Amino acid sequence: MVCFAQKMQMTQIFDKSGMQKAVTVLKLKKTQLCGKRNAEKDSYNADIFAWVDEKFKPPRSQEKRFKIGPARMIKEERNKAESTDEPGKEVGISDFKVGEKVSVESVSKGKGFAGTVKRHGFTTGPKTHGSCNWRKPGSIGPTYPQRTIKGRRMAGHMGARRSSVKNLEIVAIRENEGEIWVAGSVPGANKSIVVISK
Repeated sequence: MVCFAQKMQMTQIFDKSGMQKAVTVLKLKKTQLCGKRNAEKDSYNADIFAWVDEKFKPPRSQEKRFKIGPARMIKEERNKAESTDEPGKEVGISDFKVGEKVSVESVSKGKGFAGTVKRHGFTTGPKTHGSCNWRKPGSIGPTYPQRTIKGRRMAGHMGARRSSVKNLEIVAIRENEGEIWVAGSVPGANKSIVVISK
């Protein structure tokens, strides 16, 4: 099961034993099961979930494909067997319980162009005796094969990649606000859209 949500902020709560816990507040969006795939036609079983947003104007191809409201984002979840749920079923806060483990996926914060020290944790060079090698990458390979080996850790674009965190525990549920609070941090900036999967 997949549900779309918006990362609001991070805060802290105290459990029954008085221990402090850092939690992330996720506000659920209107999510519907908009389509299905089966093994006979598509060679695999999957459910297609969509974030339905009335303010969004979808393309005409999407209007013909899905018989629901305007789908702003679509996420496919593979299943071993074909599910019994029919398209149009809405995923809401009632499908989650306190103590359950969920996975959260989103795009991490972009850090721009970063050097090797910040991006990969390289150590710096000596800062005394006239050394100019403070944060330089150093050697990038041997004389043979006279090219940079693929996968070499170097400076470059950092962040802004799709990443996920698994097994986050649901600490609290606020039904009136439509929020679930999960323990720990979630990738992405505040107000960004995340995908919650059970």
